[in-house]
Amino acid sequence: MENLNKTIIVSGCTKGIGRAICEYFAQLGFNVAGFARSKNDIEIMTKVFESRFPNQHFFFTFADASVKNDVVKFAADVLSKFSTIEILVNNAGVFLPGNILEEESGKIEKLIETNLYSAYHLTREIVPHMISKKIGYVFNMCSIASIEAYENGGSYSISKFALLGFSKQLRMETKNKNIKVTAIMPGATLTESWGQTNLPESRFVKPEDIAKTIFTIYSLSDNADVEEIIIRPQLGDL
Repeated sequence: MENLNKTIIVSGCTKGIGRAICEYFAQLGFNVAGFARSKNDIEIMTKVFESRFPNQHFFFTFADASVKNDVVKFAADVLSKFSTIEILVNNAGVFLPGNILEEESGKIEKLIETNLYSAYHLTREIVPHMISKKIGYVFNMCSIASIEAYENGGSYSISKFALLGFSKQLRMETKNKNIKVTAIMPGATLTESWGQTNLPESRFVKPEDIAKTIFTIYSLSDNADVEEIIIRPQLGDL
């Protein structure tokens, strides 16, 4: 039987920003549900969280964000296990650099399916439940690439521009239904995407900073809705 802790859903939960969000909210007493592509990472994460936080419930499972059926099944499983979902974080995504006129065929489909469609499908499954409960907060993990073109952005930037547009539309449609929507736009954040860099940590935002920001926004009064927030490294973009 489910406990009475609040519940957060995080797609792309095992690494980087997603993992930091799960860790931060678990420490605050939340139940956490999430999915990722690596079954091994999911198994390890489940054991770690269940050991560290024995008084909470966790549901971590394998799913491919680019596959609609995977996302829809995950949502159905979550809704069968948790009676109320307070927060949805659409974090699943992939970064593939390139130029529009030169990148290989199929890249834009992969990026749109992973970075945009996963959020679209998961939101359509979860938010109606939130509306029925008259409570809910959706955070979409956009990017600085959602607001400005940059070298080697290619289809990745297109997908992130689209995710910001999705956030704006979703907020407009749900603001009168007690659902809040925030687009988070991080600059360079120290995740595996930067694994080969020789730059110092001081040139990056920490994943934990994103997690803390989400909780701070969530904790504001019912009157306040942070529509968009930009978080860049102190010394500027890379």
